[in-house]
Amino acid sequence: MSVSPLGMTMVMARTPPPPPSVRRLPTPACSATPLALPEYGPFARLAVYKVCWTSGCFGSDILAAMEQSITDGVDVLSISLGGSSTTLSHDPISTGALAAIARGIFVSCSAGNSGPGLATLANTAPWIATIGAGTLDRDFPAYVGLGNGERFAGVSLSSGQGVTSKPVPIVYGKGSQSNANTSKLCLSGSLNATEVTGKVVFCDRGVSPRVEKGLVVKEAGGVGMILANTAVNGEELVADSHLLPAVAVGLKEGDDIRKYVTSVSNPTAVLSFKGTVVDIRPSPVVAAFSSRGPSTVVPGILKPDLIGPGVNILAGWTGVVGPTGLDKDKRRSEFNILSGTSMSCPHISGVAAFLKAAHPTWSPSAIKSALMTTAYVVDNTGSGVRDASGGTLATPLAYGSGYVNPQKALSPGLIYDATHDEYVAFLCLVEPNIKVIQSITRKANITCSKKLANQGSLNYPSFSIVFNSKVKKAQKYSRVVTNVGPPGSSYTVEVDGPASVGVVVEPATLVFKKTGQKLRYTVSFTSKKGNGSAAEMEFGSITWNDGQHNVRSPVSYAWSLP
Repeated sequence: MSVSPLGMTMVMARTPPPPPSVRRLPTPACSATPLALPEYGPFARLAVYKVCWTSGCFGSDILAAMEQSITDGVDVLSISLGGSSTTLSHDPISTGALAAIARGIFVSCSAGNSGPGLATLANTAPWIATIGAGTLDRDFPAYVGLGNGERFAGVSLSSGQGVTSKPVPIVYGKGSQSNANTSKLCLSGSLNATEVTGKVVFCDRGVSPRVEKGLVVKEAGGVGMILANTAVNGEELVADSHLLPAVAVGLKEGDDIRKYVTSVSNPTAVLSFKGTVVDIRPSPVVAAFSSRGPSTVVPGILKPDLIGPGVNILAGWTGVVGPTGLDKDKRRSEFNILSGTSMSCPHISGVAAFLKAAHPTWSPSAIKSALMTTAYVVDNTGSGVRDASGGTLATPLAYGSGYVNPQKALSPGLIYDATHDEYVAFLCLVEPNIKVIQSITRKANITCSKKLANQGSLNYPSFSIVFNSKVKKAQKYSRVVTNVGPPGSSYTVEVDGPASVGVVVEPATLVFKKTGQKLRYTVSFTSKKGNGSAAEMEFGSITWNDGQHNVRSPVSYAWSLP
């Protein structure tokens, strides 16, 4: 089986840390007391296992690398790869991750780069932390100044060298009669050098790689490029290491520039570049490319689990190829700016290693719970996190529990724990062949006598509720939470959700006499409307609050399976 390469498989290996000193951080505005962070220093080790080749990434190689990493004693597996299997038992990453979880290894995987369409997720097994991508508050602004005086903002990694400060003619769709449409996309061989030489070329995004379009423009004699998003990409801006000065612009800006270029006789443009700027607002924003739920493999589990930094990320780069990755790019650099869930997944893996160092006895599911229940869904303007695809408010189908908050995750208050045996019981529910399960788990004595009642009954930090003709309009689930805060903690529940669903949580208060104590609560969900289409989904949350911790679980409601 071949697996789509989203990035490199990376593993964090065990290194016994020295006794930690304690560093006090300034009190954040949203916290009542300072947090004590263990200061271990740079003692983590990385082990990298090659599983991808020019012919693809094969399941046998992935499983072999995962097995070797377990033998090597890793703490965290970071896998920026995505499978296409329709069942958990036939997905090599899923089966390998289950073996890793049994040995206390946290596994995080990329959600995939097939967004913004719904049900495009990879790596949906509940024992995997499925990671989507969002933006940072850092950007690389650039501008397109048109001959009519209008100015449009975009992004660029260009230094500006080779572009004059005077207006330059701008062209669009300048190819031969036979390839007029492909020239708008700046596909290979589509541009007419006579029309393009010495000019800025306007290119539509799509079909071919973005950096390849820059090469096409450069080889045709163009001195610069404006790369415009289409409806699929919306206003999401991705910076690339183009071979010539280039500015990437969003859908709206692209439409305005295109209208100008096609409506005047002698259109001109000036490209200007401003370097690096921080404190960009709003931030974070969900990346348009980030794959979305719901999961068609396990619809009873809300995926992705959370998102992290995955757009325009400063990353180490091999010296084997140039920063564009193109054969004709002879430049060499130790660093590059990259985007994708292959970037966000390692961020979460690093945070998981941080939590493992602070809480060495926590299980992989406990670490994932801490990451999920403390994630935030409000941007730095105080508004809900938005979706780059359409500019509207994003939903848990895009960001799961929210954007990772490492500092909050250190002290989550409560955790939702799950054992390897519970995950096997989940597998027994979705895999009818006991021989397959025995083979995956390498345990011939498994009988699946302890099978979960349904997917939603797994002790998971989020809820995915499906109402349809085969499912009762009233559903009841239970969860067990473990107190990892101080003894005597008292939590009250807060329910937020649509008017179309009734939600009752019992008990409404949880009082923990000691640290490590476990308490159970039940949630009843009742649909107040009839069956609908797969597109009819609504969202809410269940939050436990003790005055210091907000232990938040997102809830998705569907009235039909996708």
